[in-house]
Amino acid sequence: MSPALLISLMATLFCTLALIPVFLLMRSSNESKRLIEVTRAPLRLQEGAAEARHWAMRMLLGGVHFVRTRLGLAQDEKLRQKLLAAGLRQAADVDTYFGIRLLGPVTAVLAGTFIRSNTIVWIMALMALAYLAPDAWVNYRTRTRREHIRLGLPDALDLMVVCVDAGLGIDQALLRSGQELALSQPEISEEFIQINFEQRAGKPRIEAWQSMADRTRLDTVNSFVHMLAQTDRFGTPIVKALRVFADSARQKRRQQAEELAAKTTVKLIFPLVLFIFPSIFIVLLGPAVILIGKNLHGIFK
Repeated sequence: MSPALLISLMATLFCTLALIPVFLLMRSSNESKRLIEVTRAPLRLQEGAAEARHWAMRMLLGGVHFVRTRLGLAQDEKLRQKLLAAGLRQAADVDTYFGIRLLGPVTAVLAGTFIRSNTIVWIMALMALAYLAPDAWVNYRTRTRREHIRLGLPDALDLMVVCVDAGLGIDQALLRSGQELALSQPEISEEFIQINFEQRAGKPRIEAWQSMADRTRLDTVNSFVHMLAQTDRFGTPIVKALRVFADSARQKRRQQAEELAAKTTVKLIFPLVLFIFPSIFIVLLGPAVILIGKNLHGIFK
């Protein structure tokens, strides 16, 4: 037998014998299996609780939908646009909105009965507050969403410029930008993906962008839609138009930030006069006033 063949046989036998203890060590023991089952049990309980909550929510929303249809409170286009502007796109969001407006006054009546003095007045106030709270929350969410879109739109346009420079079309650049901005700018990502869905459904590009402008009601988005319509009508290169518009949007955002910074000096006058100056006067003039009062008291004695 040649030495090379003998060495190969010994190496093979050694590797085979070495794999046996490795397999035995990697095999899960009964204790480790029990430990894994114990650690996974709370996760299964949480999943079961989540499924129960989802089932209860579906049942509650189904009851609200039944009551809403029987009362004739159908969904109108104005309410749909209002919820879309707030980023509420699910079908169950309408039933949730109506459910809060229907159950809120009932809860307010029950809560007002625990108030002993002026019960009727408190019940009426709580009912009005519970009825108007959903609209106030939706309006606040809409304003916050529009502000986030306004601040993040120049960065999104810069990303679209990079995508178009890389050879993508405007629709593919829109979809790619929406996917990349899902974490940093979720509001803009939702709008871009919504535009892509509308275009896939057959809506023209300009109308899809105009729908975004109607939802956001921002001057920057309206200007971008007009720019896109002009480039599509006159055949202007989209890369150049996007780059120029992105620069102007970034400059406009910088100017708005400078304007807000300039207003802070005027707004600081009121807290200075009302809160800081009286404290300074008390600290500086308080000991002198006390000393003068003691001296005058001694003189008049």
